[in-house]
Amino acid sequence: MSAVSRILRDAEGGRLTFWCPGCDGAHQVAVGPKLHENDARWGYNGNPEAPTFTPSILVRSETWTPPVTAENLEEWRRAPWPQAKVPTVCHSYVTDGRIQFLGDCTHALAGQTVDLPGWADA
Repeated sequence: MSAVSRILRDAEGGRLTFWCPGCDGAHQVAVGPKLHENDARWGYNGNPEAPTFTPSILVRSETWTPPVTAENLEEWRRAPWPQAKVPTVCHSYVTDGRIQFLGDCTHALAGQTVDLPGWADA
């Protein structure tokens, strides 16, 4: 990935990547020309310093809980604990460089609006 701005990174296939402070991870949206007939594409205002993407961005995934982290990996290797897959949702609008998290988000920033962080801040 190459830097487009302090907020955005360029990815293959006409995609832009930004850091989501709610998920503490990267999200991508496809804004370039369609590669296939059924490819989804987002509108983009062309401003890498204060991006707007339309429509909303919905990311559904699963996470293992309780998590295995770098801090507890050795403990988990000695005595693995049971884990369960938990569905996660991040649903947001990105407007003028700010991210509005909708109420269906499963993370702590649900219902809040914050500035998109720069990659160095993430």
